[in-house]
Parts: sequence; structure tokens; C-alpha cells
Amino acid sequence: RCLSEVLAAEAVTCLNRAMAALRDIWEEIGIPEEQRLERTDTVRKHIKSLLDMMVAEEESLKERLLKSIVLCRKELDTLCRELQLGPFEIEEESTMLQMEKNLRTRVEVLQKQKRDRRQELKTLQEQDRALCDILCTPLFSVDMGNVPSLEDLDCYRRHVASLNTLKEQRREEFVGNKRQIILLMEELDHTPDTSFERDVVCEDEEAFCLSKDNIAALQNLLQQLEARRALNEAVCAELRARITALWERLQIPEEERESSAVH
Repeated sequence: RCLSEVLAAEAVTCLNRAMAALRDIWEEIGIPEEQRLERTDTVRKHIKSLLDMMVAEEESLKERLLKSIVLCRKELDTLCRELQLGPFEIEEESTMLQMEKNLRTRVEVLQKQKRDRRQELKTLQEQDRALCDILCTPLFSVDMGNVPSLEDLDCYRRHVASLNTLKEQRREEFVGNKRQIILLMEELDHTPDTSFERDVVCEDEEAFCLSKDNIAALQNLLQQLEARRALNEAVCAELRARITALWERLQIPEEERESSAVH
């Protein structure tokens, strides 16, 4: 016999012992038979009421478990579909309590996966938006209405990583070209006279838009300044040659030549 049956039998024994004790007390007191019947019926009603209440509570627990199982199954089906997972296999031979616990635990795990995926998607979107603002590139196309799959998130991560790499490449190119442009402007005694030139030379490097067009315009500006320097160098070389020729024709002494050469 299982322990629960032993305890149940003991409960019956306790009840019989209590009823026997009550009968002895009533008899000793001298309570008439009619009143004994009334008191016995009162005890019966108390016991029945208590037992009925306990049974009702356990029935309510059973109904709550069954309802929870139905709701968890429904929620699991939805979560598996949203997360693009296979159906959850339930051990049909498990008890009602164990089944409800397993289903509820699985629901909590999948709900966390759903929250984690949505949070990562939000983080990637913020990073993508910031990079697109700097690089002037279109946002990554993603369906916000659905929970992203693991493949979608991996693809998005690689896209954001490629934008970060592109940003670093363009930033490095911008910083290098800017340094050369500033040196050339100083050498040519050129003051930035366009809004683009002022943005390049005067604005904060982090604020400069690293768009494809801006990088091309930056390269074009550098080439223009280099061409101007090359032209100036050619003019200077020609003037120096003419001066040297005049020195020779005028037979200017070497001392005077050296005093003028510093210019």
C-alpha cells in the first residue's frame, strides 16, 4: 500500500476514535439518545463541509492547471511560429503538474529569446542609423512587424560591421587628405573661401559627412591645390631661370647673387 492510502486509513481511524470518544462522553454525561443523534449529525455536517471544501480547492487547482496547460500550448505555438522554431515536443506520459511546469518554463525561455532578438534588432538599427547619417547610405531593409530570425540578425550584424569598416576607411582617407589640404593652403597662402573648404578645414572631424560625394569632392579639392602648387613651382622655376640668365648677361658678381638667392 502506498503512503497516501496508509494516511487515509489513519484519518478514518482518527475519525472513528473521535466519534467513539464523543459517544462515551455523551453517555457519561447522560445526554439523551435524541440529542446524541443531533450532535452526531452536527459533527457529520462539520466534517462533510470541511471535506467538501478541501475537494473543491483541489478541483480548482486541477482546473487552473488544465487552463494553464491550454494557454501555454497556445502561447508556445505562437512563439515557435514567431521565432521560426519547430514545434515543442511534450511528454504526454508526464503528470499534469510536470507538464504544466515544463510548458510554462519553455514559454518563459522563448519569451526571453523573443525579447533578446527584438532588443538586438533595436540596437543594430540605432547603429545602422548613426552610420547611415555619417556615410549618407540607405538604411538596411528589415521588417519590424516580425521577430527577426537568427539568420536575419546575423545578416544585419555583418551589414553593420561592413559599414563600420567603410566608415573607418573613409575617416582615414578624410584625415589624411585634410592634413595635406591644410599644408597646401598654408603653402599657397590660400584662405578657405567656400562652405565646403571651411567644413573641411574648420569643422570638427567627427561632424564631417563621410558620403561618397564628399570624399570625391575632397579628393578633387586636393588635386586642385596640388595643381596650383605645381603651376606655381613651374612659374618659379621659369623665373629663376630667367634671373640666372640675366645675371649671366649682366655679369652680376657671385656675392650679389647669393644675397638675392635667399628670396
